[in-house]
Amino acid sequence: MQILRIDSRNEDVLTKMRFLRTKLSPRGDVVSAASRQRTLEIFGEPLTPAQVVQRICQDIEKHGLPLLLNYCNKIDRVSLTAEELRVPPEELRAAVQKTDKKFLDTIRRIRNNIREFQQAILHKNIRVERSGGYLVERYRPLRRVGVCVPGGAAAYPSTVLMTVVPAQVAGVQEIAVMAPPTAFGAYNTDMLATCYELGITEVYRMGGAQGVAAFAYGVEGIAKVDKIAGPGNLFVALAKRFVYGEVDIDSIAGPSEVVVIVDASTNPVFTAYDILAQAEHSPGASILIGWDTAVLDATVQAIEEQLNNVERGKLAQQSLEEFGAVILTKDADEACRFTDEIAPEHLHIATENAEELADKISCAGAIFLGNNTPVAVGDYAAGPSHVLPTSGTARFAGGLTCNDFLRANSILSFNRNGLAQLAPDIEILATKEGLTAHRESVLIRLKENQ
Repeated sequence: MQILRIDSRNEDVLTKMRFLRTKLSPRGDVVSAASRQRTLEIFGEPLTPAQVVQRICQDIEKHGLPLLLNYCNKIDRVSLTAEELRVPPEELRAAVQKTDKKFLDTIRRIRNNIREFQQAILHKNIRVERSGGYLVERYRPLRRVGVCVPGGAAAYPSTVLMTVVPAQVAGVQEIAVMAPPTAFGAYNTDMLATCYELGITEVYRMGGAQGVAAFAYGVEGIAKVDKIAGPGNLFVALAKRFVYGEVDIDSIAGPSEVVVIVDASTNPVFTAYDILAQAEHSPGASILIGWDTAVLDATVQAIEEQLNNVERGKLAQQSLEEFGAVILTKDADEACRFTDEIAPEHLHIATENAEELADKISCAGAIFLGNNTPVAVGDYAAGPSHVLPTSGTARFAGGLTCNDFLRANSILSFNRNGLAQLAPDIEILATKEGLTAHRESVLIRLKENQ
């Protein structure tokens, strides 16, 4: 296996990492030959992915349902009628009957784990008393949310859980789910059963930019949403960016990524699977960081040995060779500094002093500590959402939570005495800024005869 090796003692780690990340960027300027050919077939001209998304979104905004169905037909190669676009209630109920009972029990336990965590972090209304008045920060749930669930290479009931349950905890009353019209998407029994188990009755057979546009603008039979959340491919990410402002979005997500920090206490086989777990997303960036050459070498050897033991071993190897890296640092402090600069989606600190190192790192979507907390714990079952910031956006963004589905309102209330206490400061600032009506709106209320 040919994986990039970087030695911080004589190489510029951050420059090489920026180059690596550029190849996985959701900017939309790097596409495969097959994707370019499909664009020619559908649009008759060599559009970039960003141009494709713009065309789709503008067409659906202008023409509505007919263009949505047209794009579903052309892009997904599935001919749907208006009546077939929404999954009927009886099909959702039937999915539960067809699904394995152990699977449903698992869904219920995970739902409870997510709900418990999200309820614990839910914003509460805050009231601050002032002399002569009070201030309130009030939270109200969004009215209607659209959730994107991928369904190209695999089915993802976990994404339904990790997006829908936080929205429900926030109190969102209307949640609509979209998944592509594929065997892994809106025709997948387990995915549909998960929706039904969570009380979701509005599921649409649509994906890609066309699905995002339908949620953002609304079409006949699909009401416009207030926010779109959930992961997807490049076209979903670009479409979310395009419609932002018309609706809110959770993030513009790129491919999955992990940084694993190791030392002599780390089990190389454990780490091999941690690295492969991200690489099997293909594309997925898996970065191994350590300050002991022997540990790094042993881990790389373990990765090579375990490749044949995972179903997507060949895809994982391709992903590692194109997007993976092994970084040798001078010491633990340098490893933490580089990790903070990379700002990964997932950070697994699989070292003896994991908590100590975690305190030195601020920028990561989710941090997993020790040899017994693999990223899969967060991906599937623990409670925090697995919808996390990618492509270095953990520098300024966090993972999806129930609080992302709330609107904040400030409420202010003062009596005459309270207004009088604030008036001198308001008068000075308003006068400085030349906004005399602002000033007089306060002073007139304080005149003796008013």
